[in-house]
Amino acid sequence: MSIKAGDKAPDFTLWNTEKKEVSLSDYKGKNVVVLFFPLAFTGTCTTELCTMRDDIATYNDLYAEILGISIDSLFSLGRFKEEQKLNFQLLSDFNKTASTAYGCLYEVFVHGMKGVSKRSAFVIDKAGVVRYAEILEVAGNQPDYAKIKACLATLN
Repeated sequence: MSIKAGDKAPDFTLWNTEKKEVSLSDYKGKNVVVLFFPLAFTGTCTTELCTMRDDIATYNDLYAEILGISIDSLFSLGRFKEEQKLNFQLLSDFNKTASTAYGCLYEVFVHGMKGVSKRSAFVIDKAGVVRYAEILEVAGNQPDYAKIKACLATLN
């Protein structure tokens, strides 16, 4: 079952690249953009996260925190974050709990890989309610950044 606008955002606790646990509930009182992405070091995922990195000032101006989540290990994500100079948290959903809770997991991805996160974007407001939800079936597509920003603009 997929999460949609109006739903209470499922909480999660995942490991970040600094080997610390991070929970969505840590961000209560803040607007959060949660981005699930299939795999670090792949072309479309790199483009997506670098797009967010390059536009971080806009998200800061909209009082939004960004959390990037994939099934990669925290070690892989740490290297990816360092190489791409990403300026927001990357979280490892290695056990697929968050991707499952948000309904954004491929049963079978490319090359027979099972249980890979679908590229998805969720805007969660200060009260923990999902205000925008976009789950992409085609991994080569990008989220609608304009709609994400427009949604955030209505929350402040």
